[in-house]
Amino acid sequence: MSAIPNCQILNSTDATRGQPLAARVLARKNELEDALADLSPHDTLLRQAIETALATVYMLMTGDLAHPSDVIARDLSRWLERNKHLAQEPTRGRRTR
Repeated sequence: MSAIPNCQILNSTDATRGQPLAARVLARKNELEDALADLSPHDTLLRQAIETALATVYMLMTGDLAHPSDVIARDLSRWLERNKHLAQEPTRGRRTR
């Protein structure tokens, strides 16, 4: 028996596998925007990391997001993987709308 609890953390990157790239990117962007809004003023490192990730994706989301060029699609895919676990903690709840 393992001493580590079996906590499954599901983020939008994993939950949207198999969907179009644009939907996956928008879901993760929205998730990060919600996490940023929920941060306290004292979470400066996490705030800076989320702001950097969002600034990056905003620059990549120019043009036709539904039909990105190969270079943009590659960069968006890399962004998803690089920021997959950003702002995730086992105790962090998802914000309900």
